Amino acid sequence: MSAGNHITDLATQQSEHLIFFTLVQLCIIILAARVAGRFSVRIGQAAVVGEIIAGILLGPSLFGWLMPVPFHWTFHSIPPGPLDVLAQLGLIMLMFQVGLEFDFSHLKEKENRRIVFWIAAASLLLPFAVGFGVGFMSAPLLSPAANRWVSALFVATAFSITAVPVLGRIMMELGITKSRLGVIAISAAAINDVVGWLLLALVTALALAKFQFPLFLAKVFFVLLFVLVWFFFVRPLMKWAVRCFNAEHEMSATFLGIVLVSIFISGLITSALGIFTIFGGFIMGVVLYDEVAFAKLWQERVAPFVLVFFLPIFFTYTGLRTNIAALEGMELWTWCGLILILATLSKFVGVYAAARLSGLNRRQGKIMGIMMNARGLMELMVINVGYDIGAISQQVFTMLVIMAIVSTIITTPLLRRWLPQADAQNGEMVLPEYAE
Repeated sequence: MSAGNHITDLATQQSEHLIFFTLVQLCIIILAARVAGRFSVRIGQAAVVGEIIAGILLGPSLFGWLMPVPFHWTFHSIPPGPLDVLAQLGLIMLMFQVGLEFDFSHLKEKENRRIVFWIAAASLLLPFAVGFGVGFMSAPLLSPAANRWVSALFVATAFSITAVPVLGRIMMELGITKSRLGVIAISAAAINDVVGWLLLALVTALALAKFQFPLFLAKVFFVLLFVLVWFFFVRPLMKWAVRCFNAEHEMSATFLGIVLVSIFISGLITSALGIFTIFGGFIMGVVLYDEVAFAKLWQERVAPFVLVFFLPIFFTYTGLRTNIAALEGMELWTWCGLILILATLSKFVGVYAAARLSGLNRRQGKIMGIMMNARGLMELMVINVGYDIGAISQQVFTMLVIMAIVSTIITTPLLRRWLPQADAQNGEMVLPEYAE
């Protein structure tokens, strides 16, 4: 056998090895997500909550702890690259669906824009201030190897995050995506996350001692420019394409290809701007939000595959990097409880106060407060960055993981309890004026 043939055979074997274990992982992930999602719905939770927990349990927190040999055989026999790529693709596709699903015509009203601004500001400022205080006080004890100021800024950023993908998924399952409160919440959460990613970039730059304020301002400018270009130039082109390819009545392969390429290009640009690919997907969905017929076709033909295949991969990939068992001792659990309570209350109180001052009633203020509290695995993405750059310790990382999971779990039950009755036909929430 020649050297060339030997190299070819070796490459083929390596490729088959990679495919084999990737398929093993996908089988386990999809089955676990389906089972956990169904169980979650049965107990009154959103399916996404069960999928998140399934992803965590498939990692070292449970599967790796109870059965280390099968765990390592399943998830460590090949590099994490395939799962990572599939996870990120799933997330950007989900963000496109979130943007596509929401009726942003509510924001044409000046009153609603004012409410969005105040809620977005309150959901950032109060949690950031509280998180900074907690991070600064706890850093010498919990993250002694990290710079105290950097650690405090990072915990503050983690307190401020709202998870647009998970919040959007919960809203879709509850049928409130076209309601006034739903659009206000997702709009405020989108602003919250963009600022949160910019804060993350700032803290990361500080941690790496490479921060330059002019470059940071330039990044903010280019993000705003990107949004304007997409709304005033890309939006008319995409709406023309919808008409040209008759996408209001059928989903042709050519138009589907155009949409996918547009989503990926949008993600590439936001990634280059430093706010990650998912916001490119979200903005691309928002561009087409008023194409109701196309959105319905997408939800029927494409969305189920994204939700069943791609999204659980993202949850599991993040869960593989999370080890809740690392938190030991009463003192650490006390700090964990304190972080959970303060993060939840600071977000809820800030949003509730802003909602009330903006003219919403008590019930609506509570609904907004709990929706903006959903952090989900976007929080886990943020704190993974913090852990990788040394801004937080393993203990603080674990505490923030628990905070992210609990804040997501409590969202759906409280929404089911507090939401006014919905019109099942058009998804609009009836918002009666409750007695004050």
